[in-house]
Order: sequence, then C-alpha cells, then structure tokens
Amino acid sequence: MQKTYAALPQLAGGLFLTDGGLETTLIFHDGIDLPHFAAFDLMRTQNGRRTLRDYYVRYLEIARANGTGFILESPTWRASPDWGALLGYSEAALAESNRDSIALLHELKADYASDHMPIVVSGCIGPRGDGYVADTVMSADAARGYHSFQANIFAAAGADMVTAITMTNTPEAIGIARAAEAAGLPAALSFTLETDGRLPTGEPLADAISAVDDATGGLPAYYMINCAHPDHFAEMLNTGGDWTRRVRGLRTNASRMSHAELNEAPDLDDGNPEELGAQNAALMRALPALSVLGGGCGTDHRHVGAMCAHTLAA
Repeated sequence: MQKTYAALPQLAGGLFLTDGGLETTLIFHDGIDLPHFAAFDLMRTQNGRRTLRDYYVRYLEIARANGTGFILESPTWRASPDWGALLGYSEAALAESNRDSIALLHELKADYASDHMPIVVSGCIGPRGDGYVADTVMSADAARGYHSFQANIFAAAGADMVTAITMTNTPEAIGIARAAEAAGLPAALSFTLETDGRLPTGEPLADAISAVDDATGGLPAYYMINCAHPDHFAEMLNTGGDWTRRVRGLRTNASRMSHAELNEAPDLDDGNPEELGAQNAALMRALPALSVLGGGCGTDHRHVGAMCAHTLAA
C-alpha cells in the first residue's frame, strides 16, 4: 500500500514546475568549470551562490508569471561522500555545503512563495556512481547507509522532501527511500531511462517501480523519469497499467541522442524547446498523475517555459 504524504502540495493536483539541466546550463551557457559536474561546489563563494540564485530565479519567474507551483531542487546531486572526497571535501565541509544549499532554497522560497505559488524545498540526492551507467550497484542496505548522510542533513536543515535523481538501479532507489523515511522526509525517486525506455540495468520501468514499492511498502511519494527524450519512452507508456499512476514527474532531455552519444558530444544539443514542450504536455494523457515538469541534460528555462505553456494550453 502506498504511503500518503498530505504535506506535499504537488500531490494535491495542479501544475508544478522545477528547473532544467543545472549542470549543462552552468557548463555550456555560463562557461563555468564544474569538476565531476558538482554544482554544489559553487556554494563555496559569494559569486558562486549568486550564480546559483540567478539560475533558480529564471525558473521561479516562469512559475510566478503562469500561476504554477514550484519545486526548488538543491544543487547537491554530487554532494555525497564519495564525490565530495574526489573534490577534496572533508565530511564536515561537505555537510556544511549541503546545509547551505538548503538554506539558499529557503531564502528563495521566502522571496517567491505565496498562496497562489506554493513552493517545495527538495534536497537532491544523486547516485553513488554514474547517473547514466549502472556501474555501482549496492545492496539496498548499503545504499541506505550511504545516502543517509544527505537525507539526515536535509531533514535537519528543514527540507520538505528528498528527490533522488538519475537512479540507474532498484537497490539504490530502495535504499534512498528507506534513508529518507528514517530521516522523516518523503522521497521522490527518478529513474534514468535509455533509448529503449528501460533503466541502464535493462529493467523495464514498470518492473522497477513495482520492485521498489514491493520492497518498501509503497514508501516513495511518487516516481519520475529523467534523462531521456520523450521519443525514447512514449510508446512504452502507452501500454498503460496501474504503475503509470505512480509517475508524477518528468525531467526530459532536450536531445534525442543516446547517453553514450551525449558523453562524446563536444557541443551541447539543446534540441527544440517548443517541440519538447508540446511532447511533455502530450505525455499527460498517458500519465494521469503527472504534475511536475522540469528538464534534464541540455534543457534550460526556455524548455521549461515551453513545457508550462503547452501544458496549460492543453
């Protein structure tokens, strides 16, 4: 049985936006060097914090102009112990960066939230390994222990939820769901899909969602799809099934290229924002619970704006 989370406004209906491809925007549009794609590293300086704040404001203004809700996702996708160590962070410094990231989102929420624009502060957790390749598959218990570091910090810092993005396998997703519950936070789990609509492990999305729900008693508040173009998974969604009601969010890629092709591409493929916006809106027919729209690699505020416009017009 799925657990209920009355405190999350995105579960009550209405459209909620979130941001696009943070790391690709910072690297390709802003010209910022991000070792290991670690956007949280910008929190070390005032200029870095200002850059991140300006990034979020572009999206918040779209939500304000269109009367939607917004989910502020912290820049902490790489702020877990293994990645922090690669960047030379001590455990204490890494914990401070995670806390400061949530504090930045609370500042933005204070500036923008209103009765007409509910805002959710989400602590972002990324995979222990690569977000495109299932190269590090832990046991669920090991994943719970590893990801508890961030989940506990997010809870203490006042986050409303945890969102795990670019999950490549079910044991890690199960561990994060349990870590979030132990910290007292609801969790959304977002799976990376390949061009065939399956996880990098080869597992069908329907099976992955069922496996996590069965193992956790339906702990996740909802599921999402990330890092795939709608053309890669739309046909799979048309097969239907009760599992589609568990998918509430999308973070689609702008490009139709495979993950391997994207990794080798020297330039950013930002696709067609208007086309991507229309395709995301069309997916609402196959995903009856869909209410959270944002972008993946190659997307920016233009793509999310187009998603918003096409969805509200549908």
